[in-house]
Formats: sequence, structure tokens, C-alpha cells
Amino acid sequence: MKLVALMSWLLASLDGPAAPRVDPTRNPVVLVHGIYASSGDFARMARWLRAEGWAVFTPDLRPNGGQAGIDELAQRLASYVDRELPGKRLDLVGFSMGGLVSRYYLQRLGGLERVERFVSLAAPHHGTVLAQLHRGTGGRQMRRASPFLRDLARDADRLAEVKFTSLYTPLDLIIVPARSSEMPQAHNVRMWAALHPSLILERRCIRAVAAALTE
Repeated sequence: MKLVALMSWLLASLDGPAAPRVDPTRNPVVLVHGIYASSGDFARMARWLRAEGWAVFTPDLRPNGGQAGIDELAQRLASYVDRELPGKRLDLVGFSMGGLVSRYYLQRLGGLERVERFVSLAAPHHGTVLAQLHRGTGGRQMRRASPFLRDLARDADRLAEVKFTSLYTPLDLIIVPARSSEMPQAHNVRMWAALHPSLILERRCIRAVAAALTE
């Protein structure tokens, strides 16, 4: 959402100048945005991670309003990774629907062969009741017990091949129920954040992402 991107940019500007210093021992990180969102939503997180030594990549996946299938967006993510990081190991961070886009890339498009760490933030791994209000392909795929989610659950144990962390807030009003973000294959971390986008905006949440990326 444009409001989230604006808030992220403003918070990043308040963090002060920070010259990037890439640590060659760390994998590059790809940040995958959610529905109705863009790479701008990650302005603060990207700035903070770059200041801590990560090379950060933020693709814009279009169309972003849920009209395209999550599998289609994952194909675009795969093309982006192949183009920008050819042959390189990487870490993946997916927010909200971006967590499912990332999972499809991992489980169906060969991402498990390239990704070392996967961090999902408030991702509807088991769907959200609010998706009942969306008629687009991507929206329907996020409905609880959708054929898409059942198919991903079929071989979700493959996610044990990566270092998988799932962060979520019990106060989430977008991912309902909030425990939909929990996965048995993940290290599940509850963050008592007030809002759904808090997980990509609050500094303590960004620190938790950084900690997961250093495991």
C-alpha cells in the first residue's frame, strides 16, 4: 500500500544516513512484498539491512492486487533472481502474500537449491478468512483450505531443507487467525506488534529479521 511505503520511507529517513558496506560472507537478501504493495514498503528494512552489511534486492511483482495467481508472481520472482543473482546462494524474506510467493518459488520452482534462509513475516501459510472477500486468483488462493494451499501443504516438509523462520503477531487483523502464520517446519516467533505492517516497519521487528538471517 502507498501509505505503508510512505511510512517506511519516512522512518528510513529518520534512521539517519548509513553508508552501505557489503559483507562478502553474507548471502544477498531478496525481500518479497505482499498484496497491494511494492518494493517501497521495504524502504526501512532494506536501508537497515544494507547498513548492517547485506546486499539487498527488492523486486516489484506485478500485478500486485491479487488478480494474478501466486504461482504466476513466483515465476516472476524466479526470473528476477536468475537475472539479478545468477548462480548465487541467497536468503529470502517474504511479507504477507509475499511469504506464499516465496514458498511457491522454493517448493515448485527450484528455489530450495539456491536459498539458504527463508524468513516469512505475517504470511497466511494456512490462509486467512479475509481472502473470502477477494475474487481475484491470488485472493482465492489465500482462502483457508484452498486447493492452492492444500497443494503446497502436501510437500511442505521440504522446507526443512532451508533455515526457515516465521514471524507473526497475534494482534494481526489481516491474517485471521494469526496462527495461520505458524508452520511446523519453521522456527515460529511471536512478535507483539500492533499492526500487520508493523513487522516490516518497527525497528525491533527488523532486528528479529536480521537475527534470523544470521542463524
